[in-house]
Formats: sequence, C-alpha cells, structure tokens
Amino acid sequence: MDEEEKDACFEEDYYTFLNIPRDAKPEEISNAYKRNSRLYHPDKHTDPALKKDAEILFNKTNKAYQVLSDPHKKAIYDSVGTKGLETDGWEVMVRRKTPQELIEEYERLAKEEEERKLLLRTNPKGSVTVHINATDLFSRYGNDYDDIYEGIENNRNSVFTSVEVSGMSLSQSIEAPLTIKNTAVLGGDLSMKNGVGSGTINFSVRRLVSQKGWFEVEVGAGNGPTFSLRGYRTLTKRIFFNGGAVVQFSPNEIRPGFVGTLAMQLDTHTVGNITYRAGIQSGMNTTIVRSTPHSYTALSIEFSLMRSFISLSYTQKLEERQMELKGYVKLGTFGWLVEYGATKKLSKHTSVSATVQIGSPTGVTLRIRLRRAYQSYNFPIWLCDEVFPAPVFYATVAPIVSWVLLKNFIVDPIVRERQRRDRDKQKESNKRLKQEKQKEARAAVELMKATFSRIRAEEEAKKGLVITKALYGRFVYPQDRANGSEETVGGQRDEIIDVTIPLQCLVKDSKLVLHNASKSQLPGFYDPCVGEDKQLLVQYLFHRQTHECLIKDIEPIRIPKNSHRVNTT
Repeated sequence: MDEEEKDACFEEDYYTFLNIPRDAKPEEISNAYKRNSRLYHPDKHTDPALKKDAEILFNKTNKAYQVLSDPHKKAIYDSVGTKGLETDGWEVMVRRKTPQELIEEYERLAKEEEERKLLLRTNPKGSVTVHINATDLFSRYGNDYDDIYEGIENNRNSVFTSVEVSGMSLSQSIEAPLTIKNTAVLGGDLSMKNGVGSGTINFSVRRLVSQKGWFEVEVGAGNGPTFSLRGYRTLTKRIFFNGGAVVQFSPNEIRPGFVGTLAMQLDTHTVGNITYRAGIQSGMNTTIVRSTPHSYTALSIEFSLMRSFISLSYTQKLEERQMELKGYVKLGTFGWLVEYGATKKLSKHTSVSATVQIGSPTGVTLRIRLRRAYQSYNFPIWLCDEVFPAPVFYATVAPIVSWVLLKNFIVDPIVRERQRRDRDKQKESNKRLKQEKQKEARAAVELMKATFSRIRAEEEAKKGLVITKALYGRFVYPQDRANGSEETVGGQRDEIIDVTIPLQCLVKDSKLVLHNASKSQLPGFYDPCVGEDKQLLVQYLFHRQTHECLIKDIEPIRIPKNSHRVNTT
C-alpha cells in the first residue's frame, strides 16, 4: 500500500460519520448532526472519563457539520477531500466567491504545485539488447534427425563454446518536463555487430498546444545530422492525425522523408488507420486494431517498393493469471513468419516474456524479454537459419521448463517473503493510527450504551428491528484454513470486531440504512484489517423472525428485507 492509499484509509469521511448520502439535503445534514449531538454532548455524561471522550466525538461531529453545512467548504471537500480545506492560502479566500470559483482556485494552486514537482522529475527509459547466435547447436545435425542424439553426445563438452554474442545495442532517454505543457527529451543509442559499432544522439522538445494536439521538434546526429518535425491533432471526435517530416544529411546527399497517419475510431474498441510514407522508406500501410479488456487483435496490410506483406496478430489477456498469450502470422514478398509466445506479469512494474519466431528466410529465433519499470532487457537467441523440428521443439519447451523451475524455487519464495515484509511494514506504519481509531470507536460504544438500551427496548416492545449480532472485518472461510489463517466466519479475533451496539443506535423507525461507503468511518467502527477486503455480517430480528445478511464493505444496505429471512423450519 502506497502513501496515498494509506492516507485514504484514515482520511475522515464526514458523510459516513453522520451516516448520510453524499447528495444529502441541508435538512438531512441538520438531522444527522442533532442525532450525533444527543449521543456525544458532554453535558449528558457525568463520568469524567466518558465526559472527556464525549468532548472528542462531539468536536468531530461539529467539524463534520461545519464543513457539510457550509456550501463553500462542502464544495471543496466534495472535490478534493480534507486536504483541500488545509491547503495554504485558503484562510484568506474571499467568502463571496462561489463554490465553483473556490474549486478553480484550488485547482490553480494544485497546478502550481505540480509544476514545481515537474521541475524535479526526470523519467529515464532505456533498453539493452544482446544478440546471441546459437545456430551451431542445431546446424551441425543437418537433415538426418536420427543422428541428433549422437551429435549431442559427441558435442556435450562444446555446447557453450557453440554459443556466441554476435551483437549488442543500448538505448537510453531522459525526459525533463520543463512545464506542464513543455517536455524536453535527450536520448541516444549505441550498437555493435561483428566488431562494427555505430551510435546516434537525439534531442527533442515537445509542446502540448491544447487538449487536441501537440508538436515536437527533434535534431540528431550519428549517421549524419537529422532534423525532424512531428505533430498530432484531433480533427473530430472520432478522427485523429499524426505525422512528421524528417531531413537526413549525408556527405553525398540530402534525404527528405515524410510519414502521415490518419486514424478513425470505428467503435468503442476498434480503431482503423492508414499510413503513408514517402522519401526514405516509401510505402503505404492499413491497419485495423481491436482492443478489449480480454483480447487484442490487429490486421495489417502494407505495400512498398522494398517489401509488401499482410499480417495478423492476436493476444489473449488472462487478467486473473496476469498473463498474455500472443500469436502472430506474417506473409509477404520477403517470405513468411509465424510467432507465438507468452508474457507473465511478476509484479506491478516487472514482467517477463518468451516468444518463438519461425520463418523463412530467418529460421528459428527465441526471444526473451525482461521489463522492469521503464527499463527492458532483450535477448534474441538465433537458433537455426532453417526451419527444423529440433530447434522449434527446444525453443518452445525450454522457456516453459525454465519458468516452472524459476517460479517454484525462486520467484514464489521471493514474492511470499516480500508480501510478508510488506504486510509487516504496513501493519507497523498503521499501528498508531489504527490504535487511535480503535480507542475512538470504543469510546463511542461506551457513550452509546444508554441509547442502545433505549432503542432496543423500544424495538422489542413493538416487534421491530432488533440487531442481535453484527460483526465487521475480514471473514475467513473454513476452506481457507489451509492457507494458514486461524479465523472463521463465527470467530472473533484481531480482524473481526463486534459492532452490534453502533448499528442498533442507527436504527430509526424499525429501519436501518447504510450508504455506499466504507463502514469503518461509522461511529463505533474502525478498520481492523487495513488494506484487506472487509464485510459486514448482520443478524437481526424483525417481527420476531430471524434474518441474516452479509455485505461488502462499501455496499449499501437497507434492512429489514424479506430476502434476509432465515428459514428455521
């Protein structure tokens, strides 16, 4: 859990504390304030300890009412939360300003703060590619597959000497946001193959003209000076254009080039575009892309002087397993290519992928890629210059076997240990705040006991709504005991708290209404398991009939309901 998520867990929710919806009318806010005031007013308690606790909760009630009953403060709170009320400079705001003007003023101050942060931020991006030539491992077997085993035995000691690094390339760039609208980028790359190296360096400045477009100017050096101008523009709600012009200078000639792409949103998930290139690499390309939460499909057709092809790509997204399965087919004047592979997400910022490429005249290649945040490490391993079953088999099976071993013996133990450390660190950092909330909740329950007895007696007398048991927290079911948990749905330890008294005090006219917000902010509640999914279990009597329901933390609830009735026959 990062700092923003942690702050959100403990930020005061005035609406939930008063148990009113976010669109509550002034009358509802006033009634909720009066109800809480009757519970927590210090004058209603003679015990010194209870009186002190009542003062704290009464002040909290007053603070919530002062914010929600004031249109100016309420507008700011609804937009940006309590941090908007604490922003430097708000105390001098003119109260004649409308709520919308106050929000705009806050956004202006927040924008200035964002610009200050941008001046201190850079976004490095880079990639490392190591080209590995392992064709000697398979080419020596020729076409006689009966001799494969013999060839492996005879060359067992020379396997590693048959693998060589044939080339390497490095690329790196750094973004330096100058303002919210202007960004400078400095980048370069180095490459080496068969003892021959080359490199380029580029500098560009991008300016956001409006929400509809941007343009970028870039200069570079390496294989001769280059100058380019690129831009993007939204033409209509569904049509977009981006393009650019480049001029490359060499000792013998000046080579201009142009590329332009016109794209159109065909439906919610589908985009079609046509690209035209002239000059350095002339050609035309048409692509249709369909992207949904579960799959990605792209069909592309290209015509050019150097090559023409048609290709189809499909990716299946397995979100529950954090995996993607990819297939790709390409057929053109240069030959054919089939590609298949998988990408596995290891963590929020790390993923690994393995792809097998089979084609003519390229042969068989296994591509391994590790991506960590903005850095990527690529290892294309060229296995064979022709298509034979042996290299295809090993290129497919080797990554699967390697991943299974890596996952079971390295990745899973590391992930479990990291999760354990994160949970321990999170619990320790939240311990003090949790203890404060727990103390406040227990104090509120003590102050509610008299009201609880009165409301319960009234409801019992008229056979109304009587809360017999209410539990709040993380419920662990019996089948989860195998995972090491000690709690079950009837248990009550650190992750489940009893909230019977607070809920009974919220009953009015034999009805209980809770809104769609975290119940941890209700009076008498606190969050017993920060960062975990929570539920509320309510068992109650209505007309002396037993009812029961189990709802999610932020799920609204209205009881009594016939569907909650428990059949006791």
